[in-house]
Amino acid sequence: MTQDVEMKDHQTPPHSVSSAVPSTLHHLKEIASLIETGSYTKEVRRIVRAVRLTFGLRPKLTAPVLSAFLDFALQPGSEALARLSSFLPKEDEHEMEVDTATSAVQTSGKHLLPELEIYCYLLVLLYLIDQKKYNEAKACSSASVNRLKSLNRRTLDVLASRLYFYYSYSYELTGDFAEIRGNLLALHRIATLHHDELGQETLLNLLLRNYLHYNLYDQAEKLRSKAPRFEAHSNQQFCRYLFYLGKIRTIQLEYTDAKESLLQAARKAPVAARGFRIQCNKWAILVRLLLGEIPERTMFMQKGMEKALRPYFELTNAVRIGDLELFRTVAEKFASTFSTDKTHNLIVRLRHNVIRTGLRNISISYSRISLADVAEKLRLNSKTPVADAESIVAKAIRDGAIDATLDHANGWMVSKETGDIYSTNEPQIAFHSRIAFCLNMHNEAVRALRFPPNTHKEKESAEKRRERQQQEQELAKHIAEEDDDDF
Repeated sequence: MTQDVEMKDHQTPPHSVSSAVPSTLHHLKEIASLIETGSYTKEVRRIVRAVRLTFGLRPKLTAPVLSAFLDFALQPGSEALARLSSFLPKEDEHEMEVDTATSAVQTSGKHLLPELEIYCYLLVLLYLIDQKKYNEAKACSSASVNRLKSLNRRTLDVLASRLYFYYSYSYELTGDFAEIRGNLLALHRIATLHHDELGQETLLNLLLRNYLHYNLYDQAEKLRSKAPRFEAHSNQQFCRYLFYLGKIRTIQLEYTDAKESLLQAARKAPVAARGFRIQCNKWAILVRLLLGEIPERTMFMQKGMEKALRPYFELTNAVRIGDLELFRTVAEKFASTFSTDKTHNLIVRLRHNVIRTGLRNISISYSRISLADVAEKLRLNSKTPVADAESIVAKAIRDGAIDATLDHANGWMVSKETGDIYSTNEPQIAFHSRIAFCLNMHNEAVRALRFPPNTHKEKESAEKRRERQQQEQELAKHIAEEDDDDF
């Protein structure tokens, strides 16, 4: 007996390397049982919880763990097991023996649920993307999407939406984003016919991202306007939809709607999604500048965003001052950043706003100024600066940007006296917009509240079941006694 104990003590150090495998595998098996329970009871929230737990285990996914879990979850000799195992690298015999030893304890019953099969596809796809094996990820995602086309179960909607996202993401990483556009449209049509609203929501965002990636804004707007509309099921997908809608509205010169969509997307986005919030803030800053507004300084000083928003801060400073020369310098200095963000065309539009801001500052500072001085202060580098300044002033007066008159004979711009803004309706309009925003946020928060189904029934059955049964028995006895008395 002492020899056996000693042999066991000597064998433990070599196997201590794989001690993390059973713990991760154990968590995956618990998630599989959670998915199985959710599939049988038709409770989608259990599968949502399983997906959330999976992303917590994502950094711990390794080839031995996935191989052992595939052997546990899938039927031996099945097509899905053979296909998914081919994507995983072959491990050493020693490690494979450890995996089979740990998984042989709980492989008595094999699962044939489609939810577990699709979940295995998702696990392998996550592993391949994390290992940067993008070509294998493309093949795996394509196989999973083909398998999903033949299934129509509401308990699969959550898993299918995640697979759709990574299917598009794997093709985007390899630069083959345009190849799957037709397949995404077909999947969106299938999801619509199956009444899969979460799938429709996800696929619509993927299609919009596909179109916007290639600057196909007209096609994106046509798809968005004709797609079926319903209440949002996922906050993340709703944030993405608002961001894409804001970009489309910005390109279409509908700046007010674009500003509302982009700011709402930035507010609703999770705190952890820093990159998404940075992109929303970049576009929101440009839209507000195009509207003639100056963003608050706190918008550029958000935690973790100072460096990314630095070019837009300097651009905002140039627009605020109305210095056209400073604006040109900033645009040339950060030209590569603006090109990467695909905001260069919006920067070109801002030139007119810089001139208008400078002209507004001049009209406030001077009651009368010559057009030559206006051209000099605006730094108009052209062959006929006075004529250009006159046309700019005339257009600004016509648009209502400045309250002034143009004296063409003497070459002057005569500003009118500024009135009291509080005597107008502008404060009332500003308060109304703020109150409407607060009411909308309150209504959305109320609609976003979620409760477990049948909660009140469970509490009632747990507390008052005995009392109800006693009352029913007493009522039955009383009725029986009355019947006997009648006879």
